[in-house]
Amino acid sequence: MAHHPALSAPLDSRRQTGAGFLLDGPGAALEALVPEAQCDAAADAWRRHARTLCDALGWTDAPLAVRRFPRGLSVALGAPVDRLYTAAEVNEAAWERARAEVEGRDLPDLEATVARLRDEAEREADPPLAALIAAAESRGVPLVWDDDAITVGLGSRGQTFAPDALPAPDALDWDAVGPVPTALVTGTNGKSTTVRMLAGMARAGGHTVGFSTTDAVTVGDEVVERGDFSGPLGARAVMRDARVTLAICESARGGLLRRGVPVPLVTAAALTNVAADHLGDYGVETVPDLADAKLVVAKALGPGGVLVAPADEPQATAAALRQHDALRARGVRVAWTALDPATEPGPLAASVVDGAISLGTDGTWRPICPVADVPAALGGAARHVVRNALTASALARALGLSDDAIAAGLRAFRSDETDNPGRANRFDVGGARVVVDYAHNAHGLRALADLAAHWPARRRLVLFGSAGDRSDDDLAAMADVLASLDADRYVLVDIPGYLRGRDRGEVPALLTDLLRQRGIDADACVTLADPVEGTRWALDWAEPDDLAVLLALSQRDQVLAMVRDAAGR
Repeated sequence: MAHHPALSAPLDSRRQTGAGFLLDGPGAALEALVPEAQCDAAADAWRRHARTLCDALGWTDAPLAVRRFPRGLSVALGAPVDRLYTAAEVNEAAWERARAEVEGRDLPDLEATVARLRDEAEREADPPLAALIAAAESRGVPLVWDDDAITVGLGSRGQTFAPDALPAPDALDWDAVGPVPTALVTGTNGKSTTVRMLAGMARAGGHTVGFSTTDAVTVGDEVVERGDFSGPLGARAVMRDARVTLAICESARGGLLRRGVPVPLVTAAALTNVAADHLGDYGVETVPDLADAKLVVAKALGPGGVLVAPADEPQATAAALRQHDALRARGVRVAWTALDPATEPGPLAASVVDGAISLGTDGTWRPICPVADVPAALGGAARHVVRNALTASALARALGLSDDAIAAGLRAFRSDETDNPGRANRFDVGGARVVVDYAHNAHGLRALADLAAHWPARRRLVLFGSAGDRSDDDLAAMADVLASLDADRYVLVDIPGYLRGRDRGEVPALLTDLLRQRGIDADACVTLADPVEGTRWALDWAEPDDLAVLLALSQRDQVLAMVRDAAGR
């Protein structure tokens, strides 16, 4: 047999519990590196072998999906919801057979492979789970499940069961379960701010709000658990809390690509914006691809659902337009937002009209709250916060909140460590302005730089570090923004827990070099161990009328505590 260049083993193989980037339902997906000249042959071989294996298991209607990316292929197959571990094995077996065929090697024994997969499928099969999920789907009732529990309905209208104690569909009181108003929020930046702002509106509307962000799971006034809960784990924790009458979940790119949407049949979803960030994961290597990957949240919308999308953010707008017809065919409406009410496409659902956050209906605007009355917007200087306010207001409308509740939420929302920790939190430290922020990519840095331009200062300092898995191009883009701040001191630090393959001190050294290439004097750059040490140095440096911007990707609680103590709070 002729031998051809090698195809890689799977880079990542995973089960998907919900609709994802390649599939509209549960299944399994993997990525592999493939020489460009072999992509067509590898894709064709995988399809044939995947179909053979699926048919042998009785999965004759399983959808197959292939997506090319610059370095290889993503392949996915649909599967019965109670056999997703087996599905991942099927996908890997089909890929191994495709590799052998394309590389000119002997194929693994088909009979033995099928026998092994049948045994795995029989062991994993869970007829009570499959029956309950099918019954919920047929009734349009959302269901959230994982290996630990199955919840039929959501929040205060949900019932949760152990996997080994599932009721028969006919034994469940279906009138007692159902949805609560639910929103998913994704995007490159602004997700947490939008979720928190919307939560404030819902509280003002009398709801017990459950919401998950990169910082915590919160229900009502209780922080249930701290940590990064912007993925499916956080969403499930919110949906299973019987106190929740309205749910809002931050949905980050990683969770959507790895597991799919965390909950089906939601009321509304939002895409805040899209910019280059985390490219290269799961075969997503361009910004348009990233936009499409984030817009997977729209697959969680049922008939009558609302997708809130910006009409003035190029990548996000283009992605929503690409899917507009398919969304409309599913009964989903797009609610556009923009800073300028004359922006196309329209008509807009939310915009700034005569200086006020306003909601539109059939071209008619009604003012909700003057921008000047939104504390976090800083009089309109924080344009990115104004955009978040428009997204939150459009979502609130889709969730059925009143104009009064939306206005009350906007008026109460502050950019402080209580309402919005790590987002332009400002402190007075001995007459110096100290700002703590979470900005960690070029898009977020640019928003903060635009805001910092409104703050007069005698001297300026910026503390910054980056995760080690950022590409050199990502670091260069961030250095462009940092250099534009023209700071007197750049405190460059490692990020504990985020070295991700780089040596200690490597990222600060790269950033120093990039800043020097952009005209920043090497003497202006200080390298320190971590954000805590950098904050200590910055607080010692700061004098009256100075500005210190502390960009703390990690150790934020410690940094905030140090600054709060220095400010005498």
